[in-house]
Amino acid sequence: MNNINTLQIGRYIEQKEGYRTFTPFDFPPKSGFVISPKLHKKHEEAIRLVGKLDGITRLLPDKNFFLLMFIKKDAAYSSQIEGTKATFQDAVAAPVTEEKSQRHPDVDDIVHYVDAVNYGIERTKTLPISLRLIREIHLRLMTKARSTQHAYPGEFRRSQNWIGGKTPTDASFVPPAPLDMQKSLDNLEKFVHTTDEYPSLVKTGLIHAQFETIHPFTDGNGRTGRMLIAMYIHHAGLLELPVLYLSSYFKRYQKLYYQKLQDYHDENAQVDAWLEFFLEGVAEIANSSIETCAKITVLRDSDFAKMQKLGKKSAESTLEIIRKLFGQPIVGVAEIMKWTSFSPQGAYNVIKRLENLKILEPLGDAVYGQKYIYADYYEIFDDAFREARAKKK
Repeated sequence: MNNINTLQIGRYIEQKEGYRTFTPFDFPPKSGFVISPKLHKKHEEAIRLVGKLDGITRLLPDKNFFLLMFIKKDAAYSSQIEGTKATFQDAVAAPVTEEKSQRHPDVDDIVHYVDAVNYGIERTKTLPISLRLIREIHLRLMTKARSTQHAYPGEFRRSQNWIGGKTPTDASFVPPAPLDMQKSLDNLEKFVHTTDEYPSLVKTGLIHAQFETIHPFTDGNGRTGRMLIAMYIHHAGLLELPVLYLSSYFKRYQKLYYQKLQDYHDENAQVDAWLEFFLEGVAEIANSSIETCAKITVLRDSDFAKMQKLGKKSAESTLEIIRKLFGQPIVGVAEIMKWTSFSPQGAYNVIKRLENLKILEPLGDAVYGQKYIYADYYEIFDDAFREARAKKK
């Protein structure tokens, strides 16, 4: 096998237009990657935490509601990496903001991302991870979405793209030319499905980095590639519930994320350094998600216990509303009406009941169209909100 620290995964090829494209060799290298003892150790820790996370999520009740929050959080951070200014709170509030004109203008990016992830998770039940699935996810992500150029939703590019700079000649990275790109994509698809000896999370990291190296779309490559991480981990059977999303980690270390990918797709590829960074991210996010799940369980038990103070009929309807709040913790009267078929006054009465139980609290101080937030639950996912709320107390 090759020494992973001196490995060449591709080379720059001069194009007739006067710029050089990075063209991957056969992937993975025929002689394979050496997994260093240090990398093995990082993988062992990451896989241990992923296994622990899987055990906890299997025990979660109402897991599909909780999954929505993990997806929305990833959608917000993944979109922010690409320059979107909308926040996680904007993303959570989007379904209850009736007028699009009232939304942050960037929130539509996040809405498209959430839709694409939900579609991908459902689609993998009948379609394996493949180039077809990748195109379908991209179609959902980019159709009628804002893009920096014509995105050609669901279609692999037929022209040259690049990263950084105004033209390919001054770009920081130029992916393979379209004719070379298809071979690289075919290699990547085969790698996904080949039974080999690569540790599963190492393979996940290689898939993401190789996809970003190929950059097969004119726009939306970063977001699509980050979705693939969660989907492959789920596909590999490491998590029954796909709750491991790394975008918040990549956003926190965004410059390092870009640098590690840049070093990966270089003629002197730093594959090991990229994989160490990636595995550290898996371990960090898995550990954070374990804590999140534990906090959710404690809060759920505590708030469900509050229902004992209510009469049987009120308790039943209120309990069902709280379950829905796990997936949509920002609501208004309209949402309660949809969930319960209550009149406006009846829905308002429910909100007041939940306020008295210290479950909902007003979000902002709007005179009309007041929104309410399940703050104790929402803050489990949003550190900035939790810190700001603590300062007010």
